[in-house]
Amino acid sequence: MRKVDARAKVSRRVFLQGSAAAMPAVAAGVSIDAASAWAQDAKNLSPNTMATLARMARDIYPHDRLADVYYVKAVAGYDDKAGQDVAFRKLVETGVAQLDASAQQRHKCPYLLVAWETDRVALLQGVEQGALFKKLHGDLLVTLYNNKEVWPKFGYEGSSADKGGYISRGFNDIDWLPQV
Repeated sequence: MRKVDARAKVSRRVFLQGSAAAMPAVAAGVSIDAASAWAQDAKNLSPNTMATLARMARDIYPHDRLADVYYVKAVAGYDDKAGQDVAFRKLVETGVAQLDASAQQRHKCPYLLVAWETDRVALLQGVEQGALFKKLHGDLLVTLYNNKEVWPKFGYEGSSADKGGYISRGFNDIDWLPQV
């Protein structure tokens, strides 16, 4: 049997290029990484808040099969809503600030930079009775799972009514039961 070294191979050149690119962001105190660059387009909420909302969405409803883009789409409407509703904007900003303060107290970094999912989930459990968590948890049921691009990832083929219903399209497909 062949053994494969699972450690990442990073050359000195790649390491230095990556660290040089990260230095301006670190110096500016920005906690946005390359994967969260989309958050810079936010008009009403801060980029950190938008990136934190997307990370919260993934931690609340984790699916390994889903790319981050689906979680980003699920929370993208929060920026527009924050521009129209001042109370909603305050709810989101204060909720994220509380979550970041909790992460800072426990892990010495904002929520977005907490590396382990289990640590982030523990932080979310601490704020799950808060207004932001309840709002995000409820909204994600619609914005994440009602996205037609996500359905095939879960094996859902969509509505069957326009195709004649389930009677002739899978109602009796029980191949997992043994034949009698």
